[in-house]
Formats: sequence, structure tokens, C-alpha cells
Amino acid sequence: MSRPAAPARPDIHARITQQIITQLEAGVRPWTQPWTAAAPVSRPLRHDGTPYTGINVVLLWSEAASRGFTRPTWMTFRQALALGGCVRRGQRGATVVYANQLVRTEADDAGEDVERRIPFLKAYTVFNVDQIEGLPCTTPDEGRPALNPDERIQRIDAFFSRCEADVRHGGGCAYYAPGPDYVQMPPFETFKDADSYYATLGHEMTHWTRHPSRLDRDLGRQRHGDAGYAREELVAELGAAFLCADLGLALEPREDHAAYIGSWLKVLRDDKRFIVSAAAHSQKAVAWLHDLQT
Repeated sequence: MSRPAAPARPDIHARITQQIITQLEAGVRPWTQPWTAAAPVSRPLRHDGTPYTGINVVLLWSEAASRGFTRPTWMTFRQALALGGCVRRGQRGATVVYANQLVRTEADDAGEDVERRIPFLKAYTVFNVDQIEGLPCTTPDEGRPALNPDERIQRIDAFFSRCEADVRHGGGCAYYAPGPDYVQMPPFETFKDADSYYATLGHEMTHWTRHPSRLDRDLGRQRHGDAGYAREELVAELGAAFLCADLGLALEPREDHAAYIGSWLKVLRDDKRFIVSAAAHSQKAVAWLHDLQT
């Protein structure tokens, strides 16, 4: 009697991609969470205050936005217990992932044993602190002063200045020109508020990291509007979202990017792994910009 086949391993890439596709089809960009005054702007945080990175930022922002959570901190069931709290009965957790790899020994063509490493994603469940009772105060930086959105913000100007990019101002378009290697921005005063200006600059600076002298990121772009163009724009969108969270800025969708949703949907449907790859590229780009601060 043959043994029954083992159940198929859940395809985490497919599940994550379908979640993002569903929201994009509804016109929602999950990385542009509608921030509230109940908590400071930040990336999602682990129980010890460490920010999440990569695709987990998108997953947890999406979960918070769809379920109305206002706190940035997430933790596992056991972490909540260790801190003296308890997940309320009936609460549904959110999925986050981490990269791991299998190591297999196989014979090569010469009959020699060689190790082969197979990367994969592993999922686990976390809960927002809004779902947990009995915890001490876990919301950091509640006393952060409000910033005047109609004035330039010195600390953020200093951040971008230390990147030493060629940023030019004028006209009515924002873009990165890869050939001459400069960022073009409309004048600060033409934006509706400071957050919008810096979010747009963060988007273009994410593009700036793709230059061969920096991260040399090539996602197959050949012409405006093709699949490679859509991939790079998605990386820049996520990069701006991550960077705005790091700098304490609210991020609202750029109206001129609404037309990209259809092309992003096509890219994601054609490649179920790309959203994870895009988030990794974005994370690397933002880390590059942070490294220029030292």
C-alpha cells in the first residue's frame, strides 16, 4: 500500500502577491497607509522596537489599513505573553515572512558530492498591539512635536543633502534622468505641503540609486511604459513609502501615478515573486541612502 502524498507546501509568494493584487484592483495602494494622529509615522515595529523591512513593511501596513489598527507595534502570541499581555480571544493574526534556505547534498556530473542551497520564505503570525490586552505602553515617540507642513524641514533637507545627488528645481515635473544622472523637482512652494514634496523627492531618489555607479539596478526597462518601467516604478513607490516612514513623513499617493496601477497588476500577475523582489530592491535602495548619512 503506497503512502499518501504529502500535502503541498503553501505558496507564500502566490498568497502575498494575490493579497496585493486584490488591493490594487480595488484602487488601494497598501504602502500608502492613511496615517492617523493616534500614532507617530513609522515603519511597522517588532516587539522590541526594531523596524520591519522589505515585504513585511507592505504586508503589515496593508493589514493595519484594512483593519483599522492605529499602533505600529506587532508581536507573536508568545512575545505578548512574555511581556505580560494576552491576545484577546478570537483575534486573527497577520502573516509575516522571513527568508531561509534548504541545504541539500547532491552528486554532480563527476559524481562528487556538492551542496545546493534552495532559498524559500517561511511564514509566521503576529498580532498588532491593538489586539492585545495587559501590555505596558508600547507606542514610541508620542511626544514628537508637530511640524509645520508649509515650511521646509531642516533635518530632512539635511538627509537628502548628505546624499550629494544633483537635485535641480524648476518646471512642473518630477523625474530622475539616468543619462545625465540628476533628479528634477518642481519648486518646493508649488507642493501642497512639505510632506508631499519630500515624499516625491524620496521617490525620485530611490530611482537615483539605480545608476550603475550605485546599486546598478536593471529591471529590464527598455522604453517608457514597458514591463521593466513598471517594475522600476513599483520599486520607487515602495522605496518612497519606506523612506517616508523612516523620516516620520505622511505619504499620500501621487495622482500622476494612478495610471501605473494597471501595469503593476500585469507585472504581479505575470510574476508572483516580484512583489517580494521589489520590496527587497526598495529596502536596499533606502539602506543605501541611509548609509550616505555617515
